Amino acid sequence: MPTTIEVGPLTRIEGHLDIEVTVDSVGGQQQVVSAKSSGTMFRGFEIILAGRDPRDAPHYTQRICGVCPVSHGMAASLNLDAAFGVTPPDNGRILRNLVLGANFIQSHVLHFYHLSALDYIDTTGLLDMPPWTPRYTTPDLVGGGAAAQLVDHYVQALEIRRKSHQMGAIFGGKLPCSPSFVPGGCSEKVTSEKIGDFRSLLAGITHFLRTIYVPDVELLADAFPDYLTIGRGCGNLLAYGVFNLDAGGNTKLFRRGCYTGGRYRQLDHERITEQVKHSRFSAASGNLNPAQGVTEPEIDKPDAYSWVKAPRYMSRVHEAGPLARMWINGDYRRGISALDRIMARALESVKIADAMADWLDALSPGDPTIVPSEVPSTKESMGLTEAPRGALGHWMDTRNPKIHRYQVITPTAWNASPKDDRDEPGPIEQALVGTPVADTEQPVEVLRVVHSFDPCLACAVHVVRPGRKAAKFLLRG
Repeated sequence: MPTTIEVGPLTRIEGHLDIEVTVDSVGGQQQVVSAKSSGTMFRGFEIILAGRDPRDAPHYTQRICGVCPVSHGMAASLNLDAAFGVTPPDNGRILRNLVLGANFIQSHVLHFYHLSALDYIDTTGLLDMPPWTPRYTTPDLVGGGAAAQLVDHYVQALEIRRKSHQMGAIFGGKLPCSPSFVPGGCSEKVTSEKIGDFRSLLAGITHFLRTIYVPDVELLADAFPDYLTIGRGCGNLLAYGVFNLDAGGNTKLFRRGCYTGGRYRQLDHERITEQVKHSRFSAASGNLNPAQGVTEPEIDKPDAYSWVKAPRYMSRVHEAGPLARMWINGDYRRGISALDRIMARALESVKIADAMADWLDALSPGDPTIVPSEVPSTKESMGLTEAPRGALGHWMDTRNPKIHRYQVITPTAWNASPKDDRDEPGPIEQALVGTPVADTEQPVEVLRVVHSFDPCLACAVHVVRPGRKAAKFLLRG
């Protein structure tokens, strides 16, 4: 008889995510046959921003998430650039890239060492204290010297994350939330001393990425070859592109595009919609392009099980994230799976670090970093970029001259979305189907697939529903 397991709220992610899977025997193997991904909190930042000065957007939206706030600052700033009709000078564009790159690196290191690697390591005798206990201890976990090495690198990674924040703060003013992202550029100044300080930190971080991070990911790939086929999901990939390499943003380090139904395509943002059949939002909030988007909660909506909307491109499910970026840019094409997501993320961190070294060389001390701008009375605008976890978009409608409408679609809204209007499951839900589960009391296999997406529910949702207990496993069968 099938067994239904509710895993939630899921630990080692940002925010509150419930995963419910039904496990049954298929061809003699016990595996997931269906899954539900539920965001358990309502965000509402779109409602908060209505009626405010557009220049508030970079500062308010960075509070959506403490892990990748810089990406929201970038999306909001690009949005304001478009609305105000300004183009940052080269120094301003490069400073934005450097701060965002520092945030990408710290987030990638965080994801592997502190959020996902522990799904593969037996830490018995190494981390025998909370928060590492209680824990799953399944037979396939890596132990011995390899486990000790990975735990040692776990500790080193904490220092690398601190240095990444320190590096980003040189031009960001501070991190995690940077006050230097403003319409028309970046408010920090470029000096030779700041360039030198940034370069010194970057060199040590890059050494860690090349000699420790990437080899550790390869170690896990060798130890868990099955996870190079487990967790494929929808197979469709989408990226908005990130890190502008010219004034107009026509050339990017990671270009915009999608991989849909086995074909590479140009991305048309007008074909993005948000569907809400199984989301706790009113019918008026559904099947709209975010430029006309509505955020109207409906807490008791029948058949709804998530506070996350269901973004779709060309009415089809798409995955976002480092694998999507690297795949669309031709940097990684090994496959689409749980471990492919982890491997692509590690390799992407090296590509970004190398690019940052070149961007430092292109800075001109003393040259402007910002151009002046004025708030328009009426304007519709959009800012598309990438967060570490994937495609991030902000849409704004300015009227006289306040924010009339503001809409945000985050990477985890793409990846952790519920079923859509056609009842097609979201990317994480699809990726879980077929995942083998050896022990329903310790479903570590489910965690491995979910964590490979690096879900960030703080980005997707934001006001807790009271009366909910902490982690639990409910077995019905």
